[in-house]
Amino acid sequence: MFQDITTLLLDPKVFKDTVDLFVERYRNENISVVAVVFGCAISIKIQVLEPSKGGTAARGFIFGPSIALAIGAKFVPLRKPKKLPGEVISEKYVLEYGSDCLEMRVGAVTSGDRAIVVDDLIATGGTFCAAMNLLERAGAEVVECACVIEVPELKGRERLESRGKPLYALVESQFERRS
Repeated sequence: MFQDITTLLLDPKVFKDTVDLFVERYRNENISVVAVVFGCAISIKIQVLEPSKGGTAARGFIFGPSIALAIGAKFVPLRKPKKLPGEVISEKYVLEYGSDCLEMRVGAVTSGDRAIVVDDLIATGGTFCAAMNLLERAGAEVVECACVIEVPELKGRERLESRGKPLYALVESQFERRS
C-alpha cells in the first residue's frame, strides 16, 4: 500500500474541498509565498518502511498554485538541480537512503516574505527542512508547513517542531506492518 492522493484528485468536489481547507487556513495570515518542492517528493511504501526510489513525483505541486492564487501569494517552485532557469541558490540535504538537493531562483523570495511550504505528504520531514532552509536563507519567514497526509510514525512533525515550525496536516496515516 502506498500513501497516495490520486483518489482524492479523481473527485473534483473532494479536490476542491481539500484546496479550500488550505485556503481558509491561510487566507488572512498575510502569506506572500507558497513554496512547493517540485520533482523531489518520494512515495513512501508503508508496508516495508522503505522509500521508493522509482522516480520523482510532484504531488504537492498540484495544490500549491491553487492555494497561492486563492490567497494572493506568489508561487515558488523548489526544484532538483538544473531544472530552473537563471541564477539559483541550493540546499543539500540528507535522506534516509542518501542525499538530495533543492534549488530556488535567486530573487523569488525576498526579505520580509511570509511563506508556507506545501506538499502532499510528510514522512521524516527532511524535504520540508531543506525547503525551509532555502526560504530562510533568502530572508523569508516560514510561517508553517502544510500537507494532506502525515505519517506520524516517521516523526516528521517532531522534526519540524524541534525547529519551531508548526505542521498543518489534513489526515494522519498509519503504517500497515507485515509479518
